[in-house]
Amino acid sequence: MENKASEKTSVFHSFKDVKSTFLTGKVLVVLVIFVAAGIFTGYYLSHQGVTTPGQASPASSNSIQKGAVYGTNDTSTFKDTAEGTVANGGIDGEGQYHLVRPGGDSQNVYMTSSLVDLSLFIGKKVKVWGQTQAAQKAGWLMDVGRVEVE
Repeated sequence: MENKASEKTSVFHSFKDVKSTFLTGKVLVVLVIFVAAGIFTGYYLSHQGVTTPGQASPASSNSIQKGAVYGTNDTSTFKDTAEGTVANGGIDGEGQYHLVRPGGDSQNVYMTSSLVDLSLFIGKKVKVWGQTQAAQKAGWLMDVGRVEVE
């Protein structure tokens, strides 16, 4: 009988005889399909809700014309409306601008906007579409998405 303890066994193995099964043809086809589906989905989703009518804001306050509409056409997101004259300043840190309406200060709508540059509309009578936001001090705080000059 041979002594098993005296046999030398190697801890290292040769990889020459091992075939790679990870990147087979089927796996590559599935990966290409997933990448193509991801690109298509990203493209499709990036173009959903893009309804701006050309420019989000006018080039300058001098280029604003009566009847012009700026911002988005998405009135399902920006469904709240108000009319009045745009004035500078918020109330206690809420809003950057406000809409002066008949009835005094209690009727003001305090506004912010990431879509339209409201500073260009100061002193102009407008109708705004927006989304009401939670406020601590303002009676009505709105994120404006669309402005129509009256």
